[in-house]
Amino acid sequence: MSVTSVLFDLDGTLVDPAGSITSGIRHALVAHGLPDPGEEKIEALVGPPLQIGLRTLDGVTDANIDSVIAAYRARYSEVGMRQSVVYPGMRTLLDGLRAAGIHTAVTTAKPLPIARELIEAQSLAGSLDAVHGNTSEGGSHGSSKAHIVAAALKHADLDPSRSVVVGDRHYDLDAARANGVKSIGVRWGFAQGDELDAADYRVSTAVELAQLLLGRDGAAELNFEELMQEGAR
Repeated sequence: MSVTSVLFDLDGTLVDPAGSITSGIRHALVAHGLPDPGEEKIEALVGPPLQIGLRTLDGVTDANIDSVIAAYRARYSEVGMRQSVVYPGMRTLLDGLRAAGIHTAVTTAKPLPIARELIEAQSLAGSLDAVHGNTSEGGSHGSSKAHIVAAALKHADLDPSRSVVVGDRHYDLDAARANGVKSIGVRWGFAQGDELDAADYRVSTAVELAQLLLGRDGAAELNFEELMQEGAR
């Protein structure tokens, strides 16, 4: 495929939260005396804005949701962010895309300040042209993943027909479709069931993603051994 810009989701795509999101949510629920909904339901919350996902859980109401979110974010900043790691190969892939003149950006439902802090903590800032995140605290237009992708396209005057969204959840695929952009679903994230079937392309490793974005010749210029070992750094 021929692209001039790649818009990456963050958690579950570029960065492995290593349980920091799910454990943080569980910590916040327990701190408020709310029931543990189980691993499957908690993992389903990785992707959408917390303001939307938490409302699907028993015991979370308009009266306590802000306090639950505050408890989660405090725990994430204190402990969770340090637990996260870059997925194997993604750091090298980002640098390879930049070297090829391809615009690289993050489009995430995370609050923008937290997204930037995580990217800095993972030393990814120098490999990205832009970071776009959630600038709305409520379930308003600003919380929509489609709106965040649209803002990224507008910010850099990107051509949707030459752009692609890379993500691990249907929220990413839906946002791409809403903006006339192709999508790539990554199988190493938090996809539930067959939700990645809606992606235009699907990949299982960073090597496959590199081959799709850069072509086999372009991907061959990257160190594939490094791609697979990088996550252990």
